[in-house]
Amino acid sequence: MEMASMSRTSTSYASYASNSRSRSFPYNTTTTSRPRTGHSSGRPSTARPRTGVSTINNQQIICAITESRGVSPTVGIAMLNLHSGEAFLCQISDNQSYVRTIQKLSVYEPSEILVPQFAATYISKLNLCLEENLGDISTIRAVDRAFFAETAGLEYLNRLAFSEDVEALKVSIGGNYFAVCCFAAVIKHVDVKHHTKFPFHSLRVTYSSAEGSVVIDVSTINSLELIQNLENPKSKQCFFGLLNDTTTPMGARYLRTNILQPSTDVNKINSRLDAVGELSANQEMFMAVRQALKTFVDAEKVLTDIIIIPNNPSPWYREQAVNRLIMLKQFVLAVEPVFHALAGCQCELLCRIQSYCATSNIEPVIALINDTVNEDAMFAKAPLEIRNQRNYAIKSGSDGMLDIARQAFREAQDDAYEHIQAIQNETGLPVEIKFEVGRQFYIRFPKGDLTERFLPDVFINVVKRKDNLECQSLELLKLNQKIRDCELEIMQQCEKAVNELMDQIRQHMSSLYKCCESIALLDMLASFANATIANDYTRPDIAGTLAIRQGRHPIREKFQAQKYIPNDAYAARQSRFQIITGANMSGKSTYIRSIALINLMMQIGAFVPATHACLPIIHQLFARTSIDDSIEANASTFALEMREMAFILRNIDPHSLVIVDELGRGTSTRDGLAIAIAIAEALIESKAFVWFATHFKDLVKILAERPGVISLHMGVKIDDSMSEMTMLYQVAEGLVPNSHYGLALARVYPFPQDVIQYAEHVSDVLETQVRRSKNTSSAVVTSRKRKIMLHLKEQLEQARDGTLEGEPLRQWLIKLQQEFLLRMDAVIAEAKQAEVYSEDEADTQDSVMDVDN
Repeated sequence: MEMASMSRTSTSYASYASNSRSRSFPYNTTTTSRPRTGHSSGRPSTARPRTGVSTINNQQIICAITESRGVSPTVGIAMLNLHSGEAFLCQISDNQSYVRTIQKLSVYEPSEILVPQFAATYISKLNLCLEENLGDISTIRAVDRAFFAETAGLEYLNRLAFSEDVEALKVSIGGNYFAVCCFAAVIKHVDVKHHTKFPFHSLRVTYSSAEGSVVIDVSTINSLELIQNLENPKSKQCFFGLLNDTTTPMGARYLRTNILQPSTDVNKINSRLDAVGELSANQEMFMAVRQALKTFVDAEKVLTDIIIIPNNPSPWYREQAVNRLIMLKQFVLAVEPVFHALAGCQCELLCRIQSYCATSNIEPVIALINDTVNEDAMFAKAPLEIRNQRNYAIKSGSDGMLDIARQAFREAQDDAYEHIQAIQNETGLPVEIKFEVGRQFYIRFPKGDLTERFLPDVFINVVKRKDNLECQSLELLKLNQKIRDCELEIMQQCEKAVNELMDQIRQHMSSLYKCCESIALLDMLASFANATIANDYTRPDIAGTLAIRQGRHPIREKFQAQKYIPNDAYAARQSRFQIITGANMSGKSTYIRSIALINLMMQIGAFVPATHACLPIIHQLFARTSIDDSIEANASTFALEMREMAFILRNIDPHSLVIVDELGRGTSTRDGLAIAIAIAEALIESKAFVWFATHFKDLVKILAERPGVISLHMGVKIDDSMSEMTMLYQVAEGLVPNSHYGLALARVYPFPQDVIQYAEHVSDVLETQVRRSKNTSSAVVTSRKRKIMLHLKEQLEQARDGTLEGEPLRQWLIKLQQEFLLRMDAVIAEAKQAEVYSEDEADTQDSVMDVDN
């Protein structure tokens, strides 16, 4: 279920923090390029004896792991099996509990886990989770940060991976910086520590995603505009911008993670759909939840900063520690309204979120904060308010030094205000006092008041900003320094109380993180519910077939000015490969992209833009749509097509969904058609769901008889004069009826008339030659009959497993029988007509030969 795995990664943060200064990792290398920091004492023994060998088949597996420095971690993993010569790379967008990372490592149980030396010197949540969950079976070693080098990782991949896998690996690791760095660290460590090297192109390297999520490569992310718009990266006209109506930073990050890693767990998807449905239907609960979420601060960042303890805290760190306490207080006080907002919820997921937000989970933290922090200390956004709240946040203790420092701070601040008032009285200018973190107090007044006189000598450090002058005075600089000294004294007096409170709070970090993740999940679900209400989305069903009625492209529908024209889509095993033809700008690309996005929305737990949708669970999503050259990679359009298609063909399986747009048009027509046919044949054999948009009509004719292949086209209306085209944006069965839509579109532009006429003549001659060479063999007729029978078999199986009964089922079977007979008769009639046509052609050729003789 959604949040059941949180408990396994919960840890005792306080016990770890107490030993942070003396704990280290037992790895010393003589090849470091810069001096090492920290200690090198061995780690304490554990209950389970260490063998240095993985428990899986008694194999030795070396693992390197590193993460991004952001609040929402991106974790890179590389593992090398020294017994089998296999390497695995993975990059995971994880949450604060590192559930996916721990799950991934638990599958392989590495004997050694390498972490960067910087991460080992400071307290890291990732290292803490590794210690707690894998400490009994893995030795955690700190290696020099220089080992984690991307350039070295790419060089190792080029040199060690199988030669036939190199190009596909380059596509799969594109954008996965941390995984590549980990691969470099593993190879370097094996070379230095284990004295093991590998010959060229002898290592089997594979890239895999996190278990339980859809594989989406970087090219697909860009092609479908999942995270940002292709034309304007700052625009909200993308999939993330469409669904991101979250009110908390945690919710936005959680949404982004789920878009990049949609779930394949049916229970998780259904539980999210239940929650979205309940929030959408219960307007009172929905509004209460949205209102309660508005008061949250960035709790993930606060909790992350709390557990990080530098060896030599700076004055800035002391100030931020107090700020974090105030923000933590704001967070825990905002949890209770969420609990009350979810009162009366029915679905299991919302009930679980409510249980994690129960008052009993946060009461111990609230009690600890109230014992140390003043009751009126609240979170503020303005810099001056933040400083004042920080200086008066901690309660006064038995020591009177804190009260003396606060009294001095208050007097110095009052002196600054009095000084500004004195300047105003002396100069007659309407000066006002302002505050910034860098400049502290400064003076501002409109520059128009100095049009007829000079600036008074009392002002220094003058800066012009728009219509105002900003400056200071020598006395104000002295007062700012005095205020700053008093503030540092306050922070020094509060440091002991703050540190003690932090140590106590770290003992409750597990429940705080669970609560934080619950808020992020609830925020994402509320965002889905808001999109459902605003855009009239429908709850999808999960099944083995894909059936969409009146489906819309979610991004186009939301942001385009014209009314979007919906389309139906249906795909089963006997219609799994769909070729879409049509004129340029007729909507082929939008149609196939809409199918991929609708399926993606279902697997992240959102309702979809359709009147009805029945969708399968896919495990891999591939999109080959871009036609741009890559100057950085020194690759043309065709080279990029071939690289990306090689990656798709190496990783595709029956649980994949693939959309391909205009493949093969980056090279010559004959070669492009040949490659398109070969790739299409491979895609058909994979038994994946494929939508293949193309202008190659011959591709449609050649593949028409293959099992599982159907032909569709986007409707276009062309008038009798062939001078005007109207895009209908409607999908229909069969090959596009008008074979000269390209010429009709060319007429719209001011081409010379003789050029268009000659193009029409050449097109007619070529079409006549193709028609004369057409023939329908017995093998083709047999293939068509077989395809019709397979389609009938699939329809009968659906009737057997469906919900229709009684008279509706009988009527549907009668209709199915009639359609079957009509289609079989049509195939037989077409074959007879082709035989007559062939005989006539043969008689004509004999007559021509007789005349020649």
